[in-house]
Amino acid sequence: MQCDDTAKAFGLPSRVAMLSYSTMNSGKGPDADLVREATKLVKEARPEMLVDGPLQYDAATVPSVGSLKAPGSTVAGKATVFVFPSLSAGNIGYKAVQRSAHGTIAIGPMLQGLAKPVNDLSRGALVEDIVYTIALTAVQAGV
Repeated sequence: MQCDDTAKAFGLPSRVAMLSYSTMNSGKGPDADLVREATKLVKEARPEMLVDGPLQYDAATVPSVGSLKAPGSTVAGKATVFVFPSLSAGNIGYKAVQRSAHGTIAIGPMLQGLAKPVNDLSRGALVEDIVYTIALTAVQAGV
């Protein structure tokens, strides 16, 4: 839920995709079940929040895929915030976007839900990564 607040603090639209290897009920297993349950809990706690999942990345970002795999979803195909199921998956996704989507600003991975802001920088962080992470952490801290 903090990801919704963080996006809004930066003036960004917030449509939250809870990412998984499964879209909705297409896959079975403990990892998909975890994302499914987390999505349910978020929707109960913040019914006004635009959140859906589990969604595969393509269903979250590509309108034609989202409408096919998750018809009726308010997020599928239009996601602006991505919640990865683990720090490992988040770091992989962040690096893939950062290094291959030219002209896109990738900020992350962000750790949310802790008492104080904590964010991650890798050994290969670019100067702009450091600057964006400092700005993100300052906003999270209310500075």
